[in-house]
Amino acid sequence: MVLHSNIIGEGKPFIILHGFLGMGDNWKTLAKQFSNLGFQVHLVDQRNHGRSFHDSEFNYEVLAADLKQYCSHHTINNMVLLGHSMGGKTAMLFAALYPELISKLIVADISPRFYPVHHDAIMEGLCSLNFEEISSRKEAEIQLSNYVSDAGTRQFLLKNIYRISPSVLGLRINLKVLKTNVSEVGEALPSNLNFQKDTLFLRGDKSEYISTQDEALIKHQFPTAVVKTISNAGHWLHAENPVEFFNSVCTFIT
Repeated sequence: MVLHSNIIGEGKPFIILHGFLGMGDNWKTLAKQFSNLGFQVHLVDQRNHGRSFHDSEFNYEVLAADLKQYCSHHTINNMVLLGHSMGGKTAMLFAALYPELISKLIVADISPRFYPVHHDAIMEGLCSLNFEEISSRKEAEIQLSNYVSDAGTRQFLLKNIYRISPSVLGLRINLKVLKTNVSEVGEALPSNLNFQKDTLFLRGDKSEYISTQDEALIKHQFPTAVVKTISNAGHWLHAENPVEFFNSVCTFIT
């Protein structure tokens, strides 16, 4: 089983990995901009997300293995790899395991350390969606608002809704497996993880995902890493300040 992707443009391969409960298409606008720089951008859906396959196993080892299989299937090497949040951890582990496939690594708003589970309200809200009664995205948003107060987060989650048939809605994500394995998303990466090639860590100035204390760990495992802060942005820094995010990535990869 090969991961689903949306491939945009021609040129040097550039893979983007989305975060937890996201999908590759969340990055479509930026992908078009990167493709204009001479890159073939692969917006990959990780397992149990988007249009990729569902499976009961879910941890960073299998996510990295999925990406290796994807690269083999598409004959990809010498690539730029960008991952956000959960996708950033997949990218870090993949880079350490297969450095020969990567020219540059970009990690968006995540460090290799452990993060406690903090998606409880979101998971409860998604589990509360009864599509035998809910027939529109608007109705789904009203239900989600009982659990998720932030409108932007609700819109992000609602992108997972699709029509199974003209009259029936459903979720693309494998909610049951993701809820069971949600603790895996915050797991620390192996302490001996190491990647020597050019690496850029981007963090939002309003986000707490990469702290000052995290920088020592990042430098230990990624000795060449540069940590840069994106202004006026939280955890979804690529969506909250796309211009500065794009410019920072552009400077690094070109």
